[in-house]
Amino acid sequence: MIELHPGDDLQKALDSARPGDVIHLAAGEYRAKSSISVSGLILLGDGADRTRIVWDDYAKKLDDTGKEYNTFRTWTLAVCADGVTMKDLSIVNDALHPETKGQEVALTVYGDDFAMERCRLTSTQDTLFLGPLPADLIQRYEGFLLDTLRRDKPCAQRFTDCLIEGTVDFIFGCGKALFDNCEIRSLLDARGVGYAAAPAHALEQTEGFTFRGCRFTAADGVADGSIWLARPWRDYGLCVFDHCSYGPHIAALGFDKWNDTDRDKTARFYETPLRPGRVPWAKTL
Repeated sequence: MIELHPGDDLQKALDSARPGDVIHLAAGEYRAKSSISVSGLILLGDGADRTRIVWDDYAKKLDDTGKEYNTFRTWTLAVCADGVTMKDLSIVNDALHPETKGQEVALTVYGDDFAMERCRLTSTQDTLFLGPLPADLIQRYEGFLLDTLRRDKPCAQRFTDCLIEGTVDFIFGCGKALFDNCEIRSLLDARGVGYAAAPAHALEQTEGFTFRGCRFTAADGVADGSIWLARPWRDYGLCVFDHCSYGPHIAALGFDKWNDTDRDKTARFYETPLRPGRVPWAKTL
């Protein structure tokens, strides 16, 4: 086991590890922007309220060449390898003020067979990105994003007993992701409206985001009916809400079609049991 303490070089430890290594992050704050490129790593913290990996990049921030970071370079931690597991830690983007700074990703997962247990993900807009990217963005960002962040490959992820919190589209992407017994917590946003999930799955994908037995909660001050469970970031976005519970902050209609698009005709949104009053294009399994 590799032992780390606050102040140690997290990226150096991640780069020097071998496949299958266990890295223990002792309690404290690790202020570092880091990425994982070694398969099979296991990251263990001392509890989500005690071990925190924190950074503060945001979409409108300028890099050394004068270019904006863009959503997909703002992560605090990026997983670019398969078979990675994390337990008992938090990953945070604390840039805040997305209404002026833009998107602020805490965790990017661009790997298959990813598992996270008893962890906390905290940011505002776009907290958790689940790869791969939509096909059009893989092409658009050639030469801008690292190849490891734009691979066209299936990615499956599992989150168990986790707390994921944010404001707008704070769980988004094209991954095949299972959220099992998680708390999905909407935070107060200056714009007054929020969306939990923003799926962008292609038509050929038959599994998208599945929320199973999850609790949708809200921070103090979030208005009743101001949060939508999901809206399709691309045509055919796929979400399943299976026996979840919802606070009064969730809008009765449940789902939004994404501004003035026609994605209500293609989105694949399912809820079991289907609550009365949901949009007519929501279905049950």
